Amino acid sequence: MTHKPSNLLTVGRITGVFGIKGWVKVKSWTEPSEQIMQYSPWWMKTRHGVKEMKVVDFQHRPQGLIVQFEGIEDRDQAEALGRIEIAVEKQQLAPLEEGEYYWYQLQGLQVVSHFEGKDYVFGVVDKILETGANDVLVVKPSEGSMDSRERLLPYVPGLYVHKVDVQAGRIEVEWDPEF
Repeated sequence: MTHKPSNLLTVGRITGVFGIKGWVKVKSWTEPSEQIMQYSPWWMKTRHGVKEMKVVDFQHRPQGLIVQFEGIEDRDQAEALGRIEIAVEKQQLAPLEEGEYYWYQLQGLQVVSHFEGKDYVFGVVDKILETGANDVLVVKPSEGSMDSRERLLPYVPGLYVHKVDVQAGRIEVEWDPEF
């Protein structure tokens, strides 16, 4: 195992084995899902640390993505990997336009609502849900929150989300605290 600094971002998961020649099924969390194949190396997050793995082949199947790793040549070796997370180094991600953010950059930011002339601290972004129309921030209470409620806020810049300041660790919104 290799000790790797915390500049890793989880982008998928091994979900099972495929066939007898060491291939594994991969669930990608990238958008689009094929984007995961643009990153190298992959770092496998095991209970013993992280391990660098090199993808030597992949295929898109109707059931999803399958991958073969260097040094994994049979089903037993593939099963030994288990159902582990796949991470890549954050600096491999493509740069974004001004005002665009990767989800991982929003997670953990404090959410403050400016509503009817008052400020309300809702908590921090715990996760983000993809709903189709727009993403939704799941805001969980934290130290200094106005109450202990979890809130779901639509991530709609310009309408509800007025400012994202990653450096300051803060998202400013306009959202009724009673909702």
